[in-house]
Amino acid sequence: MVSSVLVILLFLVYTTNCYVKQVYKVGGLFNDENQVQAFTTAIDIMNKKYELSQMQLVPVPTIIPTHKVLLSYNKACKLLSQGIIGLFGPSSTHSSSYIQSLCDLKEIPHIETHRDLNLERDNTLVNVHPHPSILSRVVFDLIEEFDWKSMIILYDTDENLLSVSTILEFNSLGRTVVLRQLEVGNTNEVDGYRTMLTKVKLTKETKFVIVCSTDILETVLKQMQEVGMMTDIYSYIIADLDMQTIELQPFQYAGTNITGIRMIDPERKEVIATAGEIRKRRNVSDPLEDLAVIAAWKLKLESALIVDAVKLFYETIHSLTADDKMFINATPIYCKSNDNWAEGYTIINLMKMMSVEGLTGTVKFDFEGFRNNFIVDILELAPAGLLRVGGWNSSSRSFKFERPYKAPLSDDKQSSLFNRTFTVLITILPPYAMLTETATQLVGNERYEGYCVDLIDSLSKLLGFNYTFIVQEDKNNGNLNKTNNKWNGMIGEVIEGRADLAITDLTITSEREGDVDFTMPFMNLGISILYRKPEPVPESLFMFARPFSLSVWIMLGVSYFLVSLAFFIMGRLSPTEWQNPYPCVEEPEHLVNQFSIRNSLWFTIGALMQQGTELAPIAISTRTLSGVWWFFVLIMVSSYTANLAAFLTVETLVTPFKNINELAAQKEIKYGAKVNGSTANYFRDANLSSYNEIWKYMVRHPENMMSDNDDAVRKVESENYAFLMESTSIEYATERHCTLAQVGGLLDDKGYGIAMAKDSPYRNELSRAVLKLQETGVLTSLKIKWWKEKRGGGKCSRKSEGGAATPLDLQNVGGVFLVLFVGSVLAFIGSFVELAVRVYRISKGKKLPFKVALKRELKFFVQFKENVKDVPDSNTEDANDNNLIDKTEIEY
Repeated sequence: MVSSVLVILLFLVYTTNCYVKQVYKVGGLFNDENQVQAFTTAIDIMNKKYELSQMQLVPVPTIIPTHKVLLSYNKACKLLSQGIIGLFGPSSTHSSSYIQSLCDLKEIPHIETHRDLNLERDNTLVNVHPHPSILSRVVFDLIEEFDWKSMIILYDTDENLLSVSTILEFNSLGRTVVLRQLEVGNTNEVDGYRTMLTKVKLTKETKFVIVCSTDILETVLKQMQEVGMMTDIYSYIIADLDMQTIELQPFQYAGTNITGIRMIDPERKEVIATAGEIRKRRNVSDPLEDLAVIAAWKLKLESALIVDAVKLFYETIHSLTADDKMFINATPIYCKSNDNWAEGYTIINLMKMMSVEGLTGTVKFDFEGFRNNFIVDILELAPAGLLRVGGWNSSSRSFKFERPYKAPLSDDKQSSLFNRTFTVLITILPPYAMLTETATQLVGNERYEGYCVDLIDSLSKLLGFNYTFIVQEDKNNGNLNKTNNKWNGMIGEVIEGRADLAITDLTITSEREGDVDFTMPFMNLGISILYRKPEPVPESLFMFARPFSLSVWIMLGVSYFLVSLAFFIMGRLSPTEWQNPYPCVEEPEHLVNQFSIRNSLWFTIGALMQQGTELAPIAISTRTLSGVWWFFVLIMVSSYTANLAAFLTVETLVTPFKNINELAAQKEIKYGAKVNGSTANYFRDANLSSYNEIWKYMVRHPENMMSDNDDAVRKVESENYAFLMESTSIEYATERHCTLAQVGGLLDDKGYGIAMAKDSPYRNELSRAVLKLQETGVLTSLKIKWWKEKRGGGKCSRKSEGGAATPLDLQNVGGVFLVLFVGSVLAFIGSFVELAVRVYRISKGKKLPFKVALKRELKFFVQFKENVKDVPDSNTEDANDNNLIDKTEIEY
């Protein structure tokens, strides 16, 4: 029986141990949070993949600054003391060698993922990043494949230059290689790399190898475009493996030959799934960035290599521990001791023999421990985006191009804007289009500058079209002639086909959209009022009364009289307030009360003026009321002082009207709008009766209608005149004319658009491009440039609006009045309680009914002229008692 029980117990113990997971810690030294997220995500993915396995890895990551070598060493020692079975990182060349020496000494598997120019075979090191010398051959072979005879290498750091050092061998092969370091301009950081790139452009070289970090790559490409180095005569090879992570859309229609390389295929399902898991840990607020497909294109090589390294390490540990082949004993290792880990070499040797399929392709190592047999994708930027056109195999060191089939262009060339030339109609109207201010003679498009000129230029770079500006001399945006149903101005030019595009302060209206097409608005605005700046409020003799509103002053006066009356009443009710007028006489015949009606008024006003009086309350009730009144006075006086200071220091401005309705209601100020403009038409077609009255006024007074905004601005400055115009034009005028300001808010909501012929095939592409410029902040920067910086912008320093002080109302100080009221009520209750106690003692001593004694006190109380009272314990008081208490009261 006993043996059977033992057998069962042993079986249970055995089966239980079979399902208990062995937990192993894995350390990590990383430079930023992105690397930590990739590390922890990869371990979670592998743990879920082998959920039924008897082992489980637990990540122990640590973030260390790049240059902190000693800190890295100390953190590594701390991780070893926790019993880790492997150490990932650091991703820094500064501290990598120190950590590697430590791992070699302690025989701990060391896994790295960064590019190491001095990478050599080490006992315990596995680096999943391809050897830099091998990657350098990719660019070398590409140059040979393209048969470049000369080139310029643009690099940012010496380390990046050394990563493509094999290219320098071309100098000995009869080809010309020139080095140019990317340096920021000496004038200011805004200039960026433009000065340097302009000098490079003057060399007439058209073939470049760009070796720089992706942190600046997009900026470099944009500034190349700005200096004219993004045309079809230029060719670029980008040597960074993270090229696909930057925004390349602005360059894909330029016709430039841009070639790049990568090790991650963002269209693979495994890459998309892993990138999505990593992105979830970052709590990205933009909903589009949460998409796994977008995240896959943004996944950087360093994160992908960490995921692959974790996968390789996990598969190694799993193969060792599966089916109880080996039990790994994770023991703490200390840096100050001579011990090492006996099982480290077993793991590291097996890792170098393993082969796994990761995000960067096949992870496999040669006999020296360097990664081999991997494929680098060759990419080209086309109008359709970034396309894979081939691959480079590290084993054969050869290319295999698989260029996609390019369909012949359709005969209908209208379907695309690429390489088309458009006639763009503009008007000379600041800041939308102006003649360039220069002493030299200019020709062509260089004659013009302004917001619309820069906008068309940005669209052309984005979509790859050419353009020629022509000017609408009469500055007429376009109006419909109801008689012959024909348009004049810019709209008419577009309809007649004399201009492909028209751009200025051209408002999108339903009437215009009936005959032409518009892009989506590139600027949103509304109608408002331009008028002279508000004038300061004239000084007043009663300026001191302005900190409080009239209602507060009235309440303050009422409170003063009510509290004074309360002092008078409570003083008469409270026995303690009846005092001996002659302190030297121990038994006086009379008592006096200090709170007469005059003294009560004086005591209250003395506290209110913060001067005090010689009166001192004695009774609890009067002291309570005094404390509450003093608190009330403290708050009110402090509030008055603070608001008075604001009134005296802040200039309060006043304008004759505050909105369009007040403007229409008055008769002194003249007003108008632009003749036949969209603003005038808005009031003409409005359904509101008040707006119809404004239109009728404009019809009755045609002399107030202006043909030009500049004339209107001068009229507003010199006369008592208000001008109705778009808010953007008002903003431009107020930046340069400091006596003018916008009055009121916007009356409507509309936008400016680019006009083109009806049913134009360019509309959708141009609208998407405008939207792209809006999303990237280009439109905002252009507005800041031409409104606030160029041509006198920023001349008028703006004062913050709403700085005028406002009188304190009851809602601001109502709580203080409430405290005063509650305190007064409590003081009254105290007076009656005190009186009742006093009457009770007198009635008990005189053996009188309480009601009779109370009635006697109240009878004296209502004799307000009497301010002298008999002493209760004197004979006089007894006589008075007999006189005051009649027989009827005693019988009662």
